[in-house]
Amino acid sequence: MIKIYEGGLKAEDIFDRTEEKNTVGEIVADIIANVRKNGDKALREYSAKFDGAELDSLEVSEQEIDEAFAALEPEFVAIIEEAAENIREFHRHQVRTGFAITPRDGVVLGQRVIPLERVGLYVPGGTASYPSSVLMNCIPAKLAGCDEIVMVTPPSKDGSIKPAILVAAKIAGVDRIFKVGGAQAVAALAYSTETIPQVDKIVGPGNVFVAEAKRQVFGTVAIDMIAGPSEILVIADGTCNPKYVAADMLSQAEHDKNASAVLVTDSLDLAKAVSAELEVQIPQLSRAEIARVSVDNNGKIIVVDDLKKAIEMSNAIAPEHLEVCVDRPFDLLPLIRNAGSVFLGKNCPEALGDYFAGPNHTLPTSGTARFSSPLSVDDFVKKSSFMSYSQQALESVYEKIDAFAQKEGLQAHGKSVTVRFED
Repeated sequence: MIKIYEGGLKAEDIFDRTEEKNTVGEIVADIIANVRKNGDKALREYSAKFDGAELDSLEVSEQEIDEAFAALEPEFVAIIEEAAENIREFHRHQVRTGFAITPRDGVVLGQRVIPLERVGLYVPGGTASYPSSVLMNCIPAKLAGCDEIVMVTPPSKDGSIKPAILVAAKIAGVDRIFKVGGAQAVAALAYSTETIPQVDKIVGPGNVFVAEAKRQVFGTVAIDMIAGPSEILVIADGTCNPKYVAADMLSQAEHDKNASAVLVTDSLDLAKAVSAELEVQIPQLSRAEIARVSVDNNGKIIVVDDLKKAIEMSNAIAPEHLEVCVDRPFDLLPLIRNAGSVFLGKNCPEALGDYFAGPNHTLPTSGTARFSSPLSVDDFVKKSSFMSYSQQALESVYEKIDAFAQKEGLQAHGKSVTVRFED
């Protein structure tokens, strides 16, 4: 049964974000070392050990992709295509170009926006097999202009990949797909093997071993983030339908037992109604056991004095997903500072963003929305600045540059400028 709190609860008490002691670090380090040393041989051994798959080829063939299209319902292929276009349309607005300015004669300053050459997408397999994640991770990289996008995903015991994953990858624009999962896949992307090329950045969700592997290879390659358990915070007033609110909370609670679903409301009556509705809906879920543990251990309903207090609490928590279920949500939007993605109004469930609307569903968790952002086109580019000074332009400022250098005790810095005017 979910707990109801009537005031007195601090923001830091809402989501339990205490990081558990990492017990997988040594295991992951051994896997990474083995892949670096033995390459494809190690990958095949791990596939047999962890996935039960004996693989002749690590790479998915065009024939397998064609077979996936044939196996998947045409109606669902069309849904993937429509969702992909929605995601493209949203992320097109994030594409940025460089600039060049000439603030005065003889001076040119600017910035170049350069796509990463090769990026790697990690896509979970097994029960957590999400074609939506393929779209969300690949499409921004494609729009950024990356030269090559490679994907890794664990195979089934028969060595196959689920058709929806392959279809989504083809629609999104993935260039190469490999049947490898776990920490070993991250290691392969970071250091390369005979078959899998090294990438510049690894993105995508995974289990604790994948997260730890991303942590350990960071620096050799870039990563998107270390994602924590999924979170949803719903702000709702007394006019909301408790069935809707409960359903929205459970959309995250069913992810895993560590997920957190929280309601903040100014209505005690709604709080009690949502609590009762959760008890009705949980047994009806196919993942009822997971949702039960999530709600009992991490679920909370907090009653506050007014919606302004609710927003203040939300800003302190910085949730991954924030639903604002009120009649005039845009009035509250300017007050929201910290949230991964914001869902405005009573007809905007979080699942809309997971699959279809267009904004990215790879979001900052564990309070990192205070300082980080959803995955975007910006994650797949780097920026370089450039400058050019004519002799006359440099002459007008060289003494000032030398003064800076002398103040910092860097004589050679100053000399590199003054030497040009000694004659």
